[in-house]
Order: sequence, then C-alpha cells, then structure tokens
Amino acid sequence: MDDDDSASKRGSPASFSTQAGALLRKNLCFQESRRCSTLFAFDPLIWPCCPRHKRNLKTNIGITIFPILVCVLLVVLQNVINSELDKPQHQCGCGCAETDSDGTTCLREECGIQHSTLEQVWTCEVRSPPRWPALIQVPWGTFRAVETESQPFGDLPDPMCRDIWSCDVTVLITGEYQTFAESVSARLFPSIYPVLNVTDDQMFPAFSSSLVTDYLDFLSRIVVGSDTSPWFTLLLEPAVFSGKTLYLVQPQCQPYTFETSPYNTGGIPFPIETVCIEPRMLWRESASVINNELFKGYVQRGGETNEFLAGYDFLNTTEYNLNINVWYNSTYNDNTAYSFISTLRVPRLANAVSNAYLKFIRGSGMDMLLEYVKEMPKVETKFRLDLSSLLSVLFFTWIVELLFPVMLTYLVYEKEQKLKIMMKMHGLKDGPYWLISYAYFLALSIALAFLVASFFSSVKTATDGWLLVMEIVPGFSLYRGLYELGQYAFSGSAMGVSGMTWGSLKDPINGMCDIFIIMTVEWVALLMLAFYLDQVSPVGGAVRKRPLFFFRCLQKKHTASLQKPSFVQRDSKVIVDVEKPDVAQEREVVEQLLVDRNANQAIICHNLKKIYPGKDGNPDKLAVRGLFLALPKGQCFGMLGPNGAGKTSFISMMIGLVKPTSGTSYVHGMDINMDMDHIYTNMGVCPQHDLLWEPLTGKEHLFFYGRLKNLKGAALVKAVDDALKSVNLFHGGVGDKQVGKYSGGMKRRLSVAISLIGDPKVVFMDEPSTGLDPASRNNLWNVVKEAKRNRAIILTTHSMEEAEVLCDRLGIFVDGDFQCLGNPKELRARYGGAYIFTMTTSPDQEQEVEQLVHNLSPRANKIYHLSGTQKFELPKQEVKIAEVFRAVEDAKKRFTVHAWGLVDTTLEDVFIKVAKGAQALSDIDNN
Repeated sequence: MDDDDSASKRGSPASFSTQAGALLRKNLCFQESRRCSTLFAFDPLIWPCCPRHKRNLKTNIGITIFPILVCVLLVVLQNVINSELDKPQHQCGCGCAETDSDGTTCLREECGIQHSTLEQVWTCEVRSPPRWPALIQVPWGTFRAVETESQPFGDLPDPMCRDIWSCDVTVLITGEYQTFAESVSARLFPSIYPVLNVTDDQMFPAFSSSLVTDYLDFLSRIVVGSDTSPWFTLLLEPAVFSGKTLYLVQPQCQPYTFETSPYNTGGIPFPIETVCIEPRMLWRESASVINNELFKGYVQRGGETNEFLAGYDFLNTTEYNLNINVWYNSTYNDNTAYSFISTLRVPRLANAVSNAYLKFIRGSGMDMLLEYVKEMPKVETKFRLDLSSLLSVLFFTWIVELLFPVMLTYLVYEKEQKLKIMMKMHGLKDGPYWLISYAYFLALSIALAFLVASFFSSVKTATDGWLLVMEIVPGFSLYRGLYELGQYAFSGSAMGVSGMTWGSLKDPINGMCDIFIIMTVEWVALLMLAFYLDQVSPVGGAVRKRPLFFFRCLQKKHTASLQKPSFVQRDSKVIVDVEKPDVAQEREVVEQLLVDRNANQAIICHNLKKIYPGKDGNPDKLAVRGLFLALPKGQCFGMLGPNGAGKTSFISMMIGLVKPTSGTSYVHGMDINMDMDHIYTNMGVCPQHDLLWEPLTGKEHLFFYGRLKNLKGAALVKAVDDALKSVNLFHGGVGDKQVGKYSGGMKRRLSVAISLIGDPKVVFMDEPSTGLDPASRNNLWNVVKEAKRNRAIILTTHSMEEAEVLCDRLGIFVDGDFQCLGNPKELRARYGGAYIFTMTTSPDQEQEVEQLVHNLSPRANKIYHLSGTQKFELPKQEVKIAEVFRAVEDAKKRFTVHAWGLVDTTLEDVFIKVAKGAQALSDIDNN
C-alpha cells in the first residue's frame, strides 16, 4: 500500500512528536466533524485529514458567527454604558469660582468636591483632602435603646420617649473593678457651657478666628455625633452638610437647641443646627450580659430594634494598666446605596475613653485629643462599569463547568468504544495521548475529568477552612480567582491605580495565593492520580498493571531475551502423554526455537495459559491450556473452534487486552508480558467489532493510523489512497463520507484497511469478513493474501471456505487447547479418510438403504438420519467410487431413490469431527 520512499521509516516506531501531531489532527477532525466549525477549515493542520470541511456549512457559519455576535454586543453595550457615564452628572461637579461685578457672568469655573453631589464627589481630584471632625454614630431617635419585654432592664429609658425623640443614648459599662470603671466613664463626655442663639464668635470666644483649625480643635474637646449613615470614603462627611443635625453628647442638657452660623471650608458648609443629648451610663455585671443585651436589640435578629451608643469593658484596667474592649455598631458598614463598605465612626469612641482615662489619672488639665480625620489624596477618576470584569467571573465559570461533562464524555466514550486501546494497539503511547488530550481542552477541569473517567466505563461556607475545601473543585477556585481579580479591577478603577499586582498577593484578605497553591497542587496530583488509575484500573479494555508497577522505573529495565526463555519443562512433560502428534511436534518446534534463535519467526507462543477466577463458588475457568505455536513471516494462521473454545482469550492476550496467567509469547523477540508498548508499534489489529469514530471519515481514520505508524508526506497520502482502493472505498468519494453513514460491510472493510496500513509486521484479524457480500468477501480475501507476503497474520473465522482460501496453516481450538495443526489438505487427509454417502428415499425404504451401505462397507458409519435422508461415512480403503455407482444403479431397480450423493470430506466435516471428539473426551474427564 505504501511507496518505497518510506520503507526505511516503517520499521522504526513513530516519535513522540509524530504521535502527538497525529492525535491532535485526529481530535481536530473529530471536533470539526461534530461541531463543524469553519475555523478549522482554515487551519493547515487539518487540511490533509479534513478535505471536505464544508460538510455542514450552515451549522459551521452559525457556530462561528454566534460568539462574534456576542462579543460585538458586549462591545456595543460597553460603549453605550461608557457614553452614559461620561455625562456631567457622573463626573466631578463644577461651579463658578469668580463672577463679574454685576454677578451675571462667570469669569472662572472650578471643579471640586465643594461643587459635587454625593454621587459625584468620589470622581474628583483631591490633592489636599478636607479635615472632618471625628464623630460618633448616634442611634436614630426611634431606635434608641429602651426597656422592652425582651430587655426588661429597669435602668433603660421609658419607651414613651421614642414618640417625641427625647430618649437618652445608652452606654453599657462593665469590668473587673466597678468603681474604677464608673469613675473613668464619668469623664467620657466633657461638659461645655451651653449658649443659645449666638454667632460663631460668641459661641467660641477663644476661637474667634475663622480658621478651620480653631473649629476642629474645639470639636476635638467634646463628643459630637450624627445619626446619618456614614459614607464609604472620608472625602465628604455626610453629617456636616447643610441641613444635617449634629448631636452634642453632654452629661446634662438644657431643653433648647444650639444654633451656629454656617461655617465653610472650601465652600462646604458645616452644620447650622446642633442638638444636645444626654448619655445614660449603665453598669452590667459582665461582658456576656452586654453581649446578650446587644444581640436582643440587633436589627437582623427579627425582634424589636434597640440600639446602644457604645459599650466599654474595662477588663482589668487600673491606674497602672489600660486594657479596654469597645463595642460599636457595625451594621452601618453596608448601609449605603453602593456596594462598598462604609467608613464607620469608631475613632472617637476609642479616643473618648483614652482621654477619660488620662484625665482621671493625671487630672482634668491633661488631654489626648483626636482633632480630625481625613481621607488620603486621590487623583481624578471616572466611573466605569467594566463588563469584562463583571461578567467574566460567571461566564468563565459556566464555560469551564459546562465543559467538564463534555470532556468526561469524550474520555469515557473512547474507553467505552475501546477506541483508546485500539489506538494503543496501533502504536500510540501514553505520553502523546495524555499531552494532547489535556492540552486540547486547555483547562484545569480536564485533570478532574481524567480522574473521574478512571472509574467509569459505559452548603454553608462559614469559615475559611470550608472555603478552601470548596476551592478544591476547579470551578469554585476559578470563580474565586476571577472574583478577586474583578474586585481589584473595580477598586483600581475607582482609585485611578492598577488592579491586582504581584504585590497584592501579600494582602491579608487576598485569596489568590491559596488559589494558586490549590490549583498547582491539584493539577499535579490529579494528573498523577489519573495516570496511575488509568494504568491499574481494569476499565477500558487494556491490560491492568500491578498497583506498584511504578517501582519498575527505579530498577534496571529488564528486556526479555529469546536466548533465556522462561518456561517450565515439567509442564511440557505432562502434556506429552495426552497431546496429539501434530500438537506435540509444534511444542517441540517452539522449545527448539527458544534455544536456537531464528529471526524469521514472527510469533512464538510458549505454554501460554489463561485462567479466569471462579465467582460465586464456581470453579476456575481454564480458557487457554498451555498453548504452543510458532508462526514464521509470510504465513497466515487460521484458528477454528466452537464458541467458548478460548480463541478470543488467546487473541486478547496476544494484543494486550488481558494478561496471561502463565507462560508468554514473543512477537519478533519481544515478550508480551514486558514489551507490549514496543510490540504495538509493529502490530495491526482488525477487531471482531468495528472500533471507529463515527463522526470521522474513512480517509481521516487511515490518515490518523498511518501517522501513528510513522508515515508522512506523500508516502502517507499514497498509503491511504491505496488502502481505500484495495477495499473498494475510494471511488465515488466513499472515503470522504463519515463512518457513521457506512454500512456494516463498509465498516468491516475499513477495519481491515486500518489493520494493514503502515506495513505492520504482525496482524491479528478476528472474523474479518463478517457481514460482507460474496463479491466484497472475495475482494477482501485477495487483499489479505497479498498482505501476508511480508508479515505474519493470525486469523479467526467461522467460515471454512475463508480458512481454506486464506490460511497456510490451521489449528482447531477446542476447550482451551489445539486439537490438531496443519494445512487444510493435511487435515482433510488426516481426519477425513472417508467418503460421505447421502441417499434420500421414502421412510419405509430406510432398511434397504442401510443394507446397501453395509454391502459396500461393513465398517460404514451412519452420521445423519432424518425422514428418509441418511448420511454414512465410507472408509476410502474399503470402497471404490465405481462400485458405489453400480450399487446405486442396482438399488434404483428395487426401490425409488429420490436423491443421492457421494462427496469427499470437507474441512467443515473435519472441524465437526475433531470438535465432537474433543468435547467427548472432555466430558469423560469431567465425569
């Protein structure tokens, strides 16, 4: 089938890269056939194997255009969103900074936070952020802690105060030393002299200057709070905008409101209204009591909301030791319309207790002031909704998770259909298979798919530990990683800086380090475990290796040698007494060949046995009983035998599907127990059932297996064309049709062509002509006869005609052993020393026929009798054909003869005779 240019390469196995390239091309063709993407049509890699890539043009175009349309839609949508976000209302606010004399014309415009709304301010450039007074979070008047059924503390305010918004704010106190804690707590909220309806200068006589420093210094000496929700940044403090109320926390309040004139800093007004509220300092016995009381007032508990201003646990604080825990309301950290965490008003609570402690220890003249809080400087930013960062987390996760069953189906499909072992029997090694199968999908999920495929043939996440456990699943780890990248991208866009960098991995809340470690370890571990299970698992049809097979790699590799065969002479001696002369002669030939090496011998089987363990109390099944066989090059050996005789077990051992129980076979000097991977490079197999990829064409199959046999270039193309022509699949474009559209006979012919491509040295054919019409069968026989010139072929068949035409030698296999060996003529002569005489008469004339036969040969044997038709065996040495004819003519005068015949023994007769005899002996032995 191949030209002479590749002859030098045929004997050598294909390299790793050649096998990897062949498998990649096959996968591309397979996917092109199933998904029909026209993108493959422009890939030079698959031009040789996919000559008709337009087999589904409409589907190709649709599948190709769809992702392009999705991308275009996303780009258009992103541009529309960007155009909307570029409008003035989404950018830093601007206002007039200078007008003309009549105030009608703006001479100079400026932009900044002083001209911005809350929605605009975070986009502004702020080189020198404003300073804000450090406030505390004051509960709303209707939510302040009062005495309720769930909190029946008599020292809490009366519930009626909520109706007029006059409830005191409650501070809970506890500690080891009550007197000391209460003394310090009494200094938490310093007093000032109340002034009503006065100007700035009157209210703050010591700070009559308009400097912000003076104002902030004054506010730092008292405790001021707000019930407004905090914002996610300190660029603006919502509490100090015009119209908002500040609460001055004082030990004693007068029943009126403090009013001040507006105070501006950079155009931003300070409050014009200040309301005084009194704190109620309440002692509790322990921190657990405070925790229980706070929880009962928690808004998300489902009961009545009871908010406290703060709580202090002084622990073991003394005049020599400061150790305090502070309770604050953290439910405001997500109380904004944005998805950002709010900046809670906590610093003043910590400063107040520190300042109170200092005053208690050192006197009222000592202060520890928190003058202001401020944001970090920032550059101008624009609000951007990055669809790629927003949607990629879901899209990529969906794609990877949806690919998992696709990949798993692909892998299990090859095992279920025995395609993987079929590729291996034609020389494909594990390395290229794993590399291409993994790289083709380019996803971590393939490692998990390999692992799960080894076993098939036909939540509450409250802790970091559970998060890590969930991230073992590749989809979750991918989601977490993309989520982290997206959050850093959003944060970087808001702050005008880069997103996640390598330095960001050091952030305590960054989970990317865990993800990288999990993915790396999982990638290595899953692939190693999957490869191990693939080797030792019985699933998929291949020979199962021992669980500790990898220790062989640590030892010096042993190569089987014909010079030192491993066989037991004791077994051979036992066989001598019971085996037939021709079988005994074959055993002697094998033993001699093992001693005197002969390169012409393609196959040598030495004492090959296969025993299947019994199940459910049944005895072991001896499928092959010490088989001996020598097969030289250029010979076709046929195996005949009834169903269950052991033929399939023998072939399965020879092609590596099952491992021998004992004994071995040598294929061109290589041991099937040790060197099966090397044997595969010189082997061709035509299995009993066609193992083909239905989406691929016949030509694509031959291209793939030809590359595995190291055929390249013009030699490959010629070999494929010759193979198709030889089995009548070339003309009419049959070879370019998908195999799924082939008839059973066409698939059978393709399987034969696959077994012969690449000039394999040994070919195994299991009933190759099954399902073929007479013309196709005769053509196939010619192909096999032509192919056996340069190789050894072992063929199993139930067709005696096929055995006589194709086989140089035959072996009748019964009950796990050869009953006879020889060429068809020898077997007919040896076991067929009789003529078959057949005569049909009326039933009442049967005695006359028996007497006629007895007169011809007293030793004649009746072998068939049914309704007047009888068959007899006539020993050739006792009768002559002329005498038979004369006897029949005389008989016709005495009774009516409907039909008669005399034939020589056929191969089928020999087969039946030998099989029945062997079965009878087996029954005697068993009894």
